[in-house]
Amino acid sequence: MNKMKLLPVMAFKGIKQNRLVYRPYLLACFFSVFSYYLFSSLLHNDLMMRLPKAAYAWMMLSMGKGLLAVILLLFLLYAGSFVQKRRKRELGLYSLLGLERKHIGIMLFWENLGLYLISVSVGILLGFVLNKLMFLLLLRMTRLNVEAAFTFSIEAVMETIRYFALVFFCLLLRSLWGFYRMKPTELLSESKKGEKEVKRIWLWSAVGLFCLLGGYHISVTSKLDSMIFTDFFLAVLLVVLGTYFLFTSGSVAFLRFLKKRKKIYYRPSNQVTISGMLYRMKKNAAGLSNICIFSTMLVITLTCTVSLWMGMDQIAYFDDPYDVTAAYSENSDVIEKAEAKAEELAFKYGQKIKRLDCYNSIRLSCGKEDGSNAFTGIAGYDWADQYGVTLLTLEDYNRLENESQTLNEGEVLFYATGMPFGFDSVAFMGMKAAIKEEPERIYPYPQAKNRMYNFYSDYVIVVKDQETLDSFVTAWAEENGVTDLESFLHSGVRHLNLLLDGKEAERTVMVSEWMEWCQGQQYFLAIENGLAGREENRSLNGGLLFIGMVFGLLFFVCLLLIMYFKQVSEGYEDQDSFGIMRKVGMSDDEIKATIHRQILLVFFLPLAGALLHTAAGLVMVNGLLAALRFFDTALLIRCCVGVAAAVALLYAASFWMTARTYYRIVRPSNFFK
Repeated sequence: MNKMKLLPVMAFKGIKQNRLVYRPYLLACFFSVFSYYLFSSLLHNDLMMRLPKAAYAWMMLSMGKGLLAVILLLFLLYAGSFVQKRRKRELGLYSLLGLERKHIGIMLFWENLGLYLISVSVGILLGFVLNKLMFLLLLRMTRLNVEAAFTFSIEAVMETIRYFALVFFCLLLRSLWGFYRMKPTELLSESKKGEKEVKRIWLWSAVGLFCLLGGYHISVTSKLDSMIFTDFFLAVLLVVLGTYFLFTSGSVAFLRFLKKRKKIYYRPSNQVTISGMLYRMKKNAAGLSNICIFSTMLVITLTCTVSLWMGMDQIAYFDDPYDVTAAYSENSDVIEKAEAKAEELAFKYGQKIKRLDCYNSIRLSCGKEDGSNAFTGIAGYDWADQYGVTLLTLEDYNRLENESQTLNEGEVLFYATGMPFGFDSVAFMGMKAAIKEEPERIYPYPQAKNRMYNFYSDYVIVVKDQETLDSFVTAWAEENGVTDLESFLHSGVRHLNLLLDGKEAERTVMVSEWMEWCQGQQYFLAIENGLAGREENRSLNGGLLFIGMVFGLLFFVCLLLIMYFKQVSEGYEDQDSFGIMRKVGMSDDEIKATIHRQILLVFFLPLAGALLHTAAGLVMVNGLLAALRFFDTALLIRCCVGVAAAVALLYAASFWMTARTYYRIVRPSNFFK
């Protein structure tokens, strides 16, 4: 009975004696609980469901919480493995001194229970203190302007308690498995062992290179189509596998190759450095691959976040180029009254009218095969092969663009919102027309700046006059079996669109009043508030930015802690090795130089790998952002370069701070002065 009472005390003393590794581990647990509780409390807050346009943010937070749960479980299992590795010598000693295995198992239970209670308590308390701040940050980033008190959510607390009970139960099972499967003598030496060396090194090196190049190929050649997200996850999987195999096998194979080159290896500095690196790679390459992967995730996440933030207005105006868009039947005549009303309201609210566009158009859904200049009917085509074709008269085009273009019989202007059409002629339902020119822009139909992606591509065909437009419409109707041809010919829409420049609050009021006026006019069909559409876009992207910010911080914390655990682990492994090197005659300066070369080379290899992965993945990131209407490749590249430089500096600073722990472990009292 006394022994059972002593076990919790022993568990506490074990944590205290190993505080060098338990302190960062507890910090990781605190941050993990805080992150999960943050997402959960935001989702369980009743206010979230009452916010205007909050469905986008709620959806993004739900997806983020699911992904976060997976990442936190894997990260804590990985971090826990370093902690348990340091405890195995102590557990082996307990076993040799007569403590039964069941008692050690109970001690491990008390240890995990104590860590669980401390982590959950501190994490939830930290979340409660900072939650209102994070909630206000979310509102700020999503532009959901409300004033409300942030309430405490017991549902979020219970969900966090249940989730981390599962996580720490998994950690306990891992600890028990690692203890029970080994003999006491094996436990005593386990703390000095690194990861096991992979067998068949050259085979797995080739597999790693194949996976990495395959992932790069998918990333570089990916297209913005319905398979973009499948390609993304496949590319990520291949790059992760390739990174792991190349660090665990390829690096060892390369160092063995250098070792066989006598002119390189048999030099004092090279011999010690190559031998030391070969030893490190055999034992610790798995950890380095994780550092490389987390560094890549950090750079890409921050690149996407910064790019979306800087390109927010560009994205918002892509889908909604006008503040308000009204539609009337084609034979309506409201333009003069609309202009007069707009000028009246603009003067009233202090607004400047940038554009007031009135034009007729009809939009048709057509089929088109890749590499073809022929548009056909929609029957028998997959949705991905269907395109929107808008027919516009030359008179309306000249009015919209303030041009004075002319067209001969059988000529058209052809405009693509995606990649250039690239043909001298177009065949529309069997009707052929020569393409006089591909205009650079038509305002209501914004064009992707890089024009690399055709997934959202629409086409505008500018024809000579209304008679030519009717002939195109007739050909489309006959091709698609439209029977009521007369009414279909008169189904065109007259657009009346307004774009303002002025203070946002007054502009919102003016748009509402002008919309009300437009809806009261004869032949009114529909109206769309572009200001509201832009706000919905900003809400969606704001939710993504918030998640990107949280995940960027999470990846950085994971990276920092993995580096710290690696430094501590290697410090204890190398402590005796450097003592032997001094005994065989190496000076302190030579040992210091050797340590610096090995540490710098080994720990900056993951950074080089991360930058290489990022460069290869930037093409696919460009495509994924294009799905959100972000097409500014030049801005993306600038953001990526800036983020990569900032992450490299953070990496260097983090490495320097964690390396100090390594030096304190390996040096004797007069070492590294």
